[in-house]
Amino acid sequence: MKNVIVVGAGMVGLATAWHLQERGYEVTVLDREGVAAGSSWGNAGWLAPAKTIPLSDPSLWSYGPKAVFDPDAALSMPIRFDPKLWMFLARFMAQATQRAWDTTMANLTPIDQVALEAFDELELGGVKAQSFKRPFVIGFEEESQSKGFQKEIAGVIRHGQEAPLERLDNPRELAPMLSDEVKVAFRLEGQRFIEPGPYVEAIAQAVVERGGKIIADAEVGSVTAQGDHPAVILANGHRIEADKIVIATGAWLSRLARDLGVRTLVQAGRGYSFSVATEEPAEHALYLPHHRMACTPYQGRFRIAGTMEFRRPDEPLYPRRIESIVNLSRHLMQGVDLDNRQDEWVGSRPVTPDGMPLVGQTKAENIYVAGGHGMWGVVLGPATGKYLAQLMDTGETHEAIKPFDPLR
Repeated sequence: MKNVIVVGAGMVGLATAWHLQERGYEVTVLDREGVAAGSSWGNAGWLAPAKTIPLSDPSLWSYGPKAVFDPDAALSMPIRFDPKLWMFLARFMAQATQRAWDTTMANLTPIDQVALEAFDELELGGVKAQSFKRPFVIGFEEESQSKGFQKEIAGVIRHGQEAPLERLDNPRELAPMLSDEVKVAFRLEGQRFIEPGPYVEAIAQAVVERGGKIIADAEVGSVTAQGDHPAVILANGHRIEADKIVIATGAWLSRLARDLGVRTLVQAGRGYSFSVATEEPAEHALYLPHHRMACTPYQGRFRIAGTMEFRRPDEPLYPRRIESIVNLSRHLMQGVDLDNRQDEWVGSRPVTPDGMPLVGQTKAENIYVAGGHGMWGVVLGPATGKYLAQLMDTGETHEAIKPFDPLR
């Protein structure tokens, strides 16, 4: 039996491991911290193909410069000398055109269209977790704020997806935590959500139950093709060989993949979240696009997530970012206990300048990467794992991941 090492125990890495097991491979997963220790844990858990869209769009030209100097803005970055960050931002902003948006959207659409089916496959295949099929509530303070969102949905539909959207007369029937400041709302069908940490842990459990190994506290120093077999070199110098290796380390992907020919910049786009109690139970996901706030029912509470902070992935949590989300929540929500927050969290999402993931073989034979999904690693993780496993097993690249060549 051929054996594979997967470096990274987040959604993408574990979904890849699960699908490799489906094809008869023996799998070992290595992670420096453990299962769902990175951005797979505290995110909003959205399985929303209708919102799995390019991050860079023309509105950034007006929004971005103002956000730099607004401490409560959803977009945040440090004002400091950081050549790598500024190089990334220059390339990211170069994609902020309608033509670039449409090109990236066309490339994302095929994998968006199969994303939910990939979750069904996991759940029918023995992963003891559940995705929730409920409409999303989309809220705005005034009509003018909704124009950009409606344009995005129209773009998604133009590229071939379904995104049923209808106006709500009384949004508080579905989202009782909305304050009276939210005067315009829509219902978006066809999406789902999960409790991301428990869901990823359930995939890990399934991998182990089928004979896989998951090793935490495994700090990987490098991945090499030198020798008879590709190998992982741990920070302590120990060498572990395998027939094939997958690098799925999220915002840290470049550190291991750059010497293997993967030159696309991967920048940490950090998101923040916390959970609160609500007077009335939260049952539906809530999105406040004007403020980039994504909220989801989570283990009897309500998870509020937001911001895109461009910093280094290992920097500490900055309390000011949590405060900015709290300030907005006090204005837009009611019946939520914002003074008793739990699970305050920051996680580093791997953002590429062109908004597309990096999925496929590196320049080194039998060494692959899976990452760079930006905010969409959770929703696209299972489909990514399925088609990467197919490529590794058969040499055939599925149409859904062809645009994501990591050597582009």
